[in-house]
Parts: sequence; C-alpha cells; structure tokens
Amino acid sequence: MFIPPGYSTVFPYFLVADADGFCRFLVDGLGGEEIDRTLDGERIVNAQVRIGTGTVMVSEASDALPPMPASYYLYVADADGAHGRALSAGAVKIMPVADRPYGDRQSGVRDPWGNIWWISQRLAEGPYR
Repeated sequence: MFIPPGYSTVFPYFLVADADGFCRFLVDGLGGEEIDRTLDGERIVNAQVRIGTGTVMVSEASDALPPMPASYYLYVADADGAHGRALSAGAVKIMPVADRPYGDRQSGVRDPWGNIWWISQRLAEGPYR
C-alpha cells in the first residue's frame, strides 16, 4: 500500500460551499499551508492543505455532494494563539480556552462553514488520564 507523504490512512475531506474561502480559513485561521489545488474552471475540485503533521482535502460542494460540516480535534503548540487566529479569520467561540482535566488546554470554535474545531494544546506527556 502506498500513501503520499504527509497523509495518513484516514484524513478529513471537506465538501464546502466557497472552497476557496475555506482554504484561506485553513491557512490564515488554523496555520495550514496549501500544497496543491486542482480546478475545473474556477471551481476547486480538489485542494490539499497541510495543517501540522496532517493533510486535509477540500472540494467545492455541489447538488450531488452537498456541504457536510463536522467536528475536528486539532493539536497545536499554542492553544491561546491558535484560538485568537481562528477568531480573527471568522470563527465564532463556542468554548473558551482553558485547561481541561484530561491534560489539554483547549477551546472550541465554529468556522463560517459550520465545522467545529476543538483547538487543543497537550499539557501532559503520555496518554489521556
């Protein structure tokens, strides 16, 4: 089995309205780096954005493949800074940044596409308590 570098066996594939804007949010709001984009005219049929050690794919939603918001857990080096960047890029706070009993400093935001992001900074080495 071959898997491209920067990918895992399972990874998110976002179907969104305004895929270009969503890619900008992933870069500006969550610190990602767009590494590839395939267009059909002006429509994004596939874009790849690397966020930390993972890669996600993004496509413009359609009638056949409608938008599908979901919830994602994102590890970052600085939860407070990442939370602020996400809000500056258009996300809305749903949970303030705080130390959680399971060893993460975490917040929750909802992006303009309806996805929920649990922005987490691991405070303790090892497994969850």
